Amino acid sequence: MRLDKYLKVSRLVKRRTLAKEISEQGRVTVNGNVAKAGTDIKENDELIIRFGQKLVTVKVTGLSDHATKAVSYTHLRAHETSLH
Repeated sequence: MRLDKYLKVSRLVKRRTLAKEISEQGRVTVNGNVAKAGTDIKENDELIIRFGQKLVTVKVTGLSDHATKAVSYTHLRAHETSLH
């Protein structure tokens, strides 16, 4: 699944266009590498997303093209840290 679509389906980002923008700005890494919107996301990938002064680390535990709220949050493990 594309990175921008994963960010939207998992509800980490509200809109796919916003997901594309933050990935194109270099604010998302996948397994330690800066990722673009079209980067393929697979199970067991680790994403680090920079939202202003916060870093959100996500471990992908499952993928679904169409997720309900309950499913989207069970398919990832997120950890948030501050850059302060």
